[in-house]
Amino acid sequence: MSSHSSSEEHHITSYKTYILIWILLMILTAITVYVSYVDVGIFNIVIAMSVASVKAAVVALFFMHLKFEDSITWGFALFPLALLALLIGMTILDTFTRLFPI
Repeated sequence: MSSHSSSEEHHITSYKTYILIWILLMILTAITVYVSYVDVGIFNIVIAMSVASVKAAVVALFFMHLKFEDSITWGFALFPLALLALLIGMTILDTFTRLFPI
């Protein structure tokens, strides 16, 4: 007897999709490396973190199969990101209240 319920769906991802995702991740990695050698000022970290966020989203969606999950799983996946944004936002707000010596 199977341990899976009959209403459970199995999503099979093709090798072509995995290869395309791998190519995308390699391109994004190349962009990150390229930006590390080019001086664009303060935007180096912005570009690097943006590319890293896109890569993390792709990995979560396809390799962790979050793309095919229900809304409660999405909630569990996005809740820590919301907490991280809250903590970073509160830290930034706190730095504006400090007096810096001239």
